Amino acid sequence: MGREKQTWVSEFILLGLSSCWETQVSLSVLFLAMYLMTVLGNFLIILLIRLDSRLNTPVCIFLSVLSLVDICSINSTVPQMLIHFLSAQKPIPFYSWVLQLSISLAVSSTEFFLLEAMAYDRCVAVCHPLHYAVIMHGGLCLGLAAGCLVAGFMNSLMETIITFRLLPCHGVINHFACAALAVLRLVCVDIYFNKVMVMASVFVVIMLPCSLVLFSCGRMVVAILHICSTQRRSTASGTCASHLTVVCICFGATIFTYLGPRSASSVEEEKMVALFYAVVAPVLNPLIYSLRNKEVMAALYKFLEKFRDKG
Repeated sequence: MGREKQTWVSEFILLGLSSCWETQVSLSVLFLAMYLMTVLGNFLIILLIRLDSRLNTPVCIFLSVLSLVDICSINSTVPQMLIHFLSAQKPIPFYSWVLQLSISLAVSSTEFFLLEAMAYDRCVAVCHPLHYAVIMHGGLCLGLAAGCLVAGFMNSLMETIITFRLLPCHGVINHFACAALAVLRLVCVDIYFNKVMVMASVFVVIMLPCSLVLFSCGRMVVAILHICSTQRRSTASGTCASHLTVVCICFGATIFTYLGPRSASSVEEEKMVALFYAVVAPVLNPLIYSLRNKEVMAALYKFLEKFRDKG
């Protein structure tokens, strides 16, 4: 079908996760609880780092940016999902869909680059502890954080433009939110160029950061084996374990979505993996990183004590 025969689709209908009303109500309660946990938990981390001057460290700068990214990530999808759970129809206007896709791509891309920067920071802390303050100075940390944001938004702009230069043939989408692969399945014309660009983006945004995170973890493992102090070895091992956990959760889920085997059930599997990344990962990230950070936990206890005393 040529472009001249395509019709403009002004609204899309999402099929969502389930057509059963009872299931949708149950999911809405569950996702609302997870949404509130994510927003409040990440906002608390940002507040603690902002209020406590002792947390003005490189790792906490990255943590605050990661928390902001997680808040934006879950807000790009879950509020709409909660509304659709309680609706018979699940419409979304074309321009709203473009906006949601661009935001979700931007925050997810930023997160992958940010996880790479955080792994590098911890690698320097473990492998070069005496030179850590000199290497990871404030200017470098702010530059890395800003670079992650710029790179994420540039990737989102590129993917959004090449995706929506093609007009979809119909407006019914088997997904719960905007996703690049779901959009491409609606197009009736040749999408070879789009597939090439998506694979290039997967390599730069996902595979390359994942490889560098694993390389940093490998460097940390080698350094840990040479640490004599039991306490330092335990701390370094916990740091490495945190990054490996995030690799499995964030990178693993996304790599499966883009590079996993295509089959008749792959669309449903893709939805489940996307759901895990969109809803579960933002809840786990602050727990994985912040609960292992002694300075953040000390600031949290201090904040709770002040709040209790005022009460």
